[in-house]
Amino acid sequence: MSHSNSFQPVLASLEPAMFETLFESLPDGVLVVNGAGELVRLNGNAEKMFGYTRNELVGKSIETLLPERFRRGHVGKREAYSRQPHMRPMGVGLDLRARRKDGMEFPVDIMLSPVRIEDQVLVLAVVRDITYRKQAEEKLRRNEELFRSLIEGVKDYAIFMLDSQGRVMSWSPGAEVIHGYRAEEVVGQHFSVFFTPEDVRLGKPEEILRAASTRGRMESEGWRIRKDGARFWANAIVTALRDEKGQILGFSKVTRDLTDRRRAEEALLLEITNALVSNLDIRNLLGAIAASIRQMVPYDYGSLALLDPAGKLLQLQWLDRPEGAKVERAEWTLPFRDSVTEKALSRREPVVLHRMETGEFEPDTIMRWKSIGMNSGCWLPLVSHGRRLGALIVGSEREGAFSERDVTILTEVANQVAIAVDNAVAFRQIVELQERLEEEKRYLAEELRTEYNFEEIIGETPALKRVLKQVETVAPTDSTVLILGETGTGKELIARAIHQLSARRDRPFIKLNCSAIPGGLLESELFGHEKGAFTGAISQKMGRLELAHSGTFFLDEVGDLPLELQPKLLRALQEREFERVGGTRTIPVDVRLVAATNQDLQGLVNRREFRSDLYYRLKVFPITIPPLRERSEDIPLLAHYFAQKHAKQMKKSIERIPPQALHALVQYPWHGNVRELENLIERAVILTRGSELNVPLAELQSAVPASPAPVRDGRWVRNPGSEPGAPQPEGSPTLEAAEREHILRALRECRGVIGGASGAAAKLGLKRTTLNFRMRKLGISRSDL
Repeated sequence: MSHSNSFQPVLASLEPAMFETLFESLPDGVLVVNGAGELVRLNGNAEKMFGYTRNELVGKSIETLLPERFRRGHVGKREAYSRQPHMRPMGVGLDLRARRKDGMEFPVDIMLSPVRIEDQVLVLAVVRDITYRKQAEEKLRRNEELFRSLIEGVKDYAIFMLDSQGRVMSWSPGAEVIHGYRAEEVVGQHFSVFFTPEDVRLGKPEEILRAASTRGRMESEGWRIRKDGARFWANAIVTALRDEKGQILGFSKVTRDLTDRRRAEEALLLEITNALVSNLDIRNLLGAIAASIRQMVPYDYGSLALLDPAGKLLQLQWLDRPEGAKVERAEWTLPFRDSVTEKALSRREPVVLHRMETGEFEPDTIMRWKSIGMNSGCWLPLVSHGRRLGALIVGSEREGAFSERDVTILTEVANQVAIAVDNAVAFRQIVELQERLEEEKRYLAEELRTEYNFEEIIGETPALKRVLKQVETVAPTDSTVLILGETGTGKELIARAIHQLSARRDRPFIKLNCSAIPGGLLESELFGHEKGAFTGAISQKMGRLELAHSGTFFLDEVGDLPLELQPKLLRALQEREFERVGGTRTIPVDVRLVAATNQDLQGLVNRREFRSDLYYRLKVFPITIPPLRERSEDIPLLAHYFAQKHAKQMKKSIERIPPQALHALVQYPWHGNVRELENLIERAVILTRGSELNVPLAELQSAVPASPAPVRDGRWVRNPGSEPGAPQPEGSPTLEAAEREHILRALRECRGVIGGASGAAAKLGLKRTTLNFRMRKLGISRSDL
């Protein structure tokens, strides 16, 4: 069915009034033309469009509305259309022009439709003025040509388009220059082909597209890959393109090659790094940091905020500030909680405040920054080896002073600053430790030691020297040692000396006192127990023997070990294995046993109170420590040592011990041995107010004879009656006198040799220079030897 036939029932059904309303309300110009090409009717919009009234056009040829140059040709086309009338829609690609009454031409688009009314065929023409559309199309065309010429003329920028998935859609000559690909080689490929393999593994291309989709625009810098595999430093801006509904159509991408700039920055950063790491003094480091920032980014305020060990406060030191800035002092103390530094450290990324507004931060601190004239700032976290140090703070008097590029550069500087600060702090700690160790070394070098240098084992008597010689002999072996001696003679000191001189010195020294633990718990303490082995065993416990594995196990007061435990200990020593209480698993153990007792083990064995097999297993190498009453010559030396030791602990200065006090100390029987002597001296130090030791003689009076004990060759003699004619002391030797005699004895034994491996300095455990200094101080010369 023809289009004209379809119109007839519609037109016929329309009421005349309705037709007139529709005809006049159409937004375009409507013309009705008869078969002779004469205008029959036109609507109001046609009048406005062409500038004629209806009366002026009705009955006139349709060619009246055409430019004169088209009229002749149009007659033939009109007649051809009349012979074969048909529907012709708008937008068929014809370039049609119309003419107004005033002679002005304008572009039009026309729809033609034949209409049969009664026995006559008319043509309905709908005319649309497309002047504005043509102008817009022309402007767009000119812009496109301009844009194309711009893109093709720019060789320093790679400008191209990506689809919504990141595939290349267009390619510019600049892109070919920078990336090295021709258009036919790269169009259709994903733009990840330009990224380094490590960035592709990390998902960098997808991250950039996501950021551009979210923000609308994403700028990034990094190393990119050319077609030939060479790397270049690129600055890239990716912009999202959306349709009218906001859906992503694709992306535009502009890339610049900034390799030369990057190389220059790297050279400068290397120079900065060298300057920073070479300054280990924190005060010099502050100036180096300020100079480093100044080379990279302009700024007004610079400071270093370091977190205190407790993690609660920031100690801020200024690097730079403008002249006249209202800064009351060179160092600030700021709260760490809710500070910008806390946020920067928690995120491990810079925080930029383009305006100094409180927001989520501690308001007093923000206002404090603002009060000195700082209106924008960048807080850069300082982290080294995973340890939070604080922040590098850079500020400006201008708002919005720091760009993304500034922040990127400052971040790289901050990374180097963090390493330098960490090194400087570590260096300062090392210096402080060295100073402390030197001080301790000087202190220890000045202490009196025996010729065997057994720490607190003080004495010069032959009996004690024999014991120490035995220790030196047995210590390097793994043999079991049984230390015998009265309470307070120093059995544990001897045990520790054996351990320290053995090959196990770097392994644990574990002790267990058999008399200090109830018998019911002793087995558990010795061997350990499994969970549920007995009431109260709520968890597994490792015993002392197991703890001592590969080290030394000191079993003190072994004579108090219950008989029922003795065979278990014997088996553990012989088989080198045991089971925990309540356990079935055999645990191997490798220990060196040192036992001690103040009892007569042989008597216990005879009375069947101690197993003979264990006794003989313990008595591989017995060492008997003499009681203090059998080495009374050591009492003055011990008294001076303990006086000096406790005086230093109590921060007192004690120069001498009265002669009558020393006499009483030598004559006293000391049933508690060295421990009793030390306790007495400690009480005496507490009671002393001046430089002379105030010994509580009332405690010793019953044991002190009427006459003072004499001295021979610098040593106190126990029985003055056995040495008739011996010289009597006129006074008590002071601490200096005791030290002088100690050094003289060492010099005589070394025949006056001071340095070298066999010299007196080595014998005394001192440096040669220290010994010379002490000799000068004490007035010792060659003539004294």
